[in-house]
Amino acid sequence: MNRIYILIIQIVIINMVNAQVPLMDSSKFPRPVQFTAQQDIQHMMQQLGIKKLRPGPSGNESAPNHANYNESLANPCPQLPDVLTTKAGKKVSTAEIWWKQRRPEIAEDFEREVYGRLPGKIPSVTWTLKVTDREFIGRTPAIVKQLTGHVDNTAYPLINVDINMILVLPADVKGPVPVLMMFGFPVFPSPAQPSPGDMEKLNNAFKEMMVKYDTSLKAIFDRYPAYSPITRLPGPNFFAPSPAGDLPPSEQLLTAGWGYAIIDPNSIQADNGAGLTRGIIGLVNKGQPRKPDDWGALRAWAWGAARGLDYLETDTFVDAKRVGIEGVSRFGKAALVTLAFEQRFAVGLIGSSGKGGATLHRRVFGEAVESLTGGEYYWMSGNYMKYGASEASFGSKTGCDLPVDSHELIALAAPRLAFISYGIPEKGDAKWLDQTGSYMATVAAGSVYKLLGAKDLGVSNDYLTEKMPPVLTGLLDGELAWRQHDGGHTDAPNFKYFIPWANKFLKYERKSGQ
Repeated sequence: MNRIYILIIQIVIINMVNAQVPLMDSSKFPRPVQFTAQQDIQHMMQQLGIKKLRPGPSGNESAPNHANYNESLANPCPQLPDVLTTKAGKKVSTAEIWWKQRRPEIAEDFEREVYGRLPGKIPSVTWTLKVTDREFIGRTPAIVKQLTGHVDNTAYPLINVDINMILVLPADVKGPVPVLMMFGFPVFPSPAQPSPGDMEKLNNAFKEMMVKYDTSLKAIFDRYPAYSPITRLPGPNFFAPSPAGDLPPSEQLLTAGWGYAIIDPNSIQADNGAGLTRGIIGLVNKGQPRKPDDWGALRAWAWGAARGLDYLETDTFVDAKRVGIEGVSRFGKAALVTLAFEQRFAVGLIGSSGKGGATLHRRVFGEAVESLTGGEYYWMSGNYMKYGASEASFGSKTGCDLPVDSHELIALAAPRLAFISYGIPEKGDAKWLDQTGSYMATVAAGSVYKLLGAKDLGVSNDYLTEKMPPVLTGLLDGELAWRQHDGGHTDAPNFKYFIPWANKFLKYERKSGQ
């Protein structure tokens, strides 16, 4: 019976909406192309003149085409592009040369060959606050805001993009507060619940409404006079002992006086190749396939994070100068791309990012360039596929032919805060990710931090001789940091090190009260 009642309400609402909104004439717009991922790959290969791609290696070490895990074979072209030498061969000796000449050169190469360019005109985003509620996250009182960022699609109404984000702020801290934006799947916490008095009013009204709807229900309520159809959910037990081990990262942030935001990458751009004619990429392209230097999903997710930061800049309880970006795995790649290209982010926590993130593209260890030019090609620009080509109009190319590498991506974050995080293979942070290749890149990026007056890892910048420190040995004395924890494919064990490290360099101290 309740379902019928709800259905009637939904029909009434839909009819009201349809009565107010004129029907769109879709014939005025080109229909979105509906490629499969394989059709999209073939379309891009034709544009690039590629006849054949090398297959990526298998993650199964017993497979005939297993990935290389022999360190002696991992560096076929060990010499990296010199991050402090311009294309004209000039040494970068001052910050001015870096900002005006070398950094733009590197950014251009990454946009053209690796992650793709942002379109010249991207529709604006309008943020709507859907719900504001007071909650407890664990034992910490918090203000939770559910937000939707609608991308203006008047130029192409056949594709709708609504960015989903949740913002959680500590309610017992004097603001404004730093916020860590995390790529993930925003779920509203257990909603705050009415007081016992309000709950009694709700139950009385509900019983009265149900009896009016069906008079036979009065006899049931009369037989069970103390029964309350609407009951409270279990709330936080403040008398229970503190949980063993570390608090979840969300609670660690709140207790330290930080807020956090969770933004949904899939609401920005789908995490698959078939979705490239949908999402923000498809909206800008009016449903048509990409060109070779168009942006891929990583750059699209980074763009969406920047739009989330646009909203945070309007919230007076947020310290917009102390907003960070975080992600793990593919979202770790996206977090590093965000930090590199969006300079308003003050800090990044880059978790287990692998190839396309902090790991060197030139390295042949675990995940390979061919892994990205094949299966996960949609993360990157179309041009990146050239470096997995075995037969093409231009011959063949490998990762050694890339004009840039990941040490330069990390360097684009300088002198802002970048914490590179990994776990260990024994716990599930697979060798596939090439932790050593990420450490080499972080070491090489350090020279730019030093040039700009910041501290790096505190080691030399000789990436070929520096050895990765033992697990649980944090290099946290500079704006560029590294720590390998003893857990799996997560950055959660590093939060208790990340937060005080970030507080130190951001010069932030929690202030109780509002």
